[in-house]
Amino acid sequence: MTTDHPAAEVQTAARPNNSKLFVSLELSRSAWLVTASAPGSDKFSKYTVAGGDRRALVDLLDRLRRTAERRVEMSVEVVAIQEAGLDGFWIHRLLANNGVESHVVDAASIAVDRRHRRVKTDAIDGETLLRTLMAWARGERRVCSMVRPPSPAEEDRRRLTRERGTLLKERIQHTNRIKGLLSGQGITDYDPLGKNRHTRLDALKTGDGRTLPDRLKMEIRREIDRLDLVNAQIATVERERDALVKTTVDVDAQNAAAVLSRLKGIGAEFSSLIWLEALFRSFANRRQIAAYAGLAPSPWQSGSTDRDQGISKSGNRRLRHTMIELAWFWLRHQPDSALSVWFRARVGQARGRLRRIAIVALARKLLVALWRYATQGVVPEGAVFKA
Repeated sequence: MTTDHPAAEVQTAARPNNSKLFVSLELSRSAWLVTASAPGSDKFSKYTVAGGDRRALVDLLDRLRRTAERRVEMSVEVVAIQEAGLDGFWIHRLLANNGVESHVVDAASIAVDRRHRRVKTDAIDGETLLRTLMAWARGERRVCSMVRPPSPAEEDRRRLTRERGTLLKERIQHTNRIKGLLSGQGITDYDPLGKNRHTRLDALKTGDGRTLPDRLKMEIRREIDRLDLVNAQIATVERERDALVKTTVDVDAQNAAAVLSRLKGIGAEFSSLIWLEALFRSFANRRQIAAYAGLAPSPWQSGSTDRDQGISKSGNRRLRHTMIELAWFWLRHQPDSALSVWFRARVGQARGRLRRIAIVALARKLLVALWRYATQGVVPEGAVFKA
């Protein structure tokens, strides 16, 4: 069911053409706000659809399209925009399957008014999204960053590395809880992940020489049981991941993980995450892939002021953290590569902030080098392959 609101008295920007109906979607669990700019009208109209009612959304857009076609007496194309968020990409696919040109935008890339404290409502956000889409359609590509939605298969494969990351966090929580319970009894040398964790628990003595209290011991045993379950699930996910990575392919094939894992220092987890989080899509140049990972520099230049604000951190967080971790491994396992030589020449024996800044720069260079290797077959200079 849809509820029509009176058309907003807002003047639109110049339209790119009169054959497109532009709509923006502000999504929430309770309601979806649809803001539309129809050809032949200089105002924005707003409509409300019950949250999750996909049939009502499709019917509304179809009705708006037919109304616009009667007004301008020509065929009208519907162009929609929504922010990337918790709803994932199913709405984008729903719209695309129903003949809508759908775009998903990175919300952090949309420009905001800096003159005063930002006022935020769904109505204002819907209008901002709509103006952004219309500017994009006019060819203003720098007005925002559109997200490249993965295919259902690509999205499903990505679950492997993401589930493993969630399970690792859960394992750390169980481990820390067990250590915390024992620390309160003066025991600090127990390893919850050790092979003898079950038998050693019975032999533990508190700091004042007592055996572990019965209820505390049973609580820890239940915590260990949950830890064993998490370990078994991690092993299952890793076996599936390894089978995916070990697929034999050529450099120009899709499975970039198998290509990257040939390099010394890059294991199954690193290679699969880089493939599934980044290399499943194409990039035009090195700046695009660095920006996608949030590793692009953010300069600040105004008059005589010229300084670096560090990396943008606006891209894929999982990929960025993985690349910084991989940069440290690269220094250890590829010490004679050109990238490692560059890092040592830049940092020397320095520690602290300079070293942390340099490792981020190395992560950016390494990501670009691995992208070129996986997509163009250009081996990173001085890199060594596994035996």
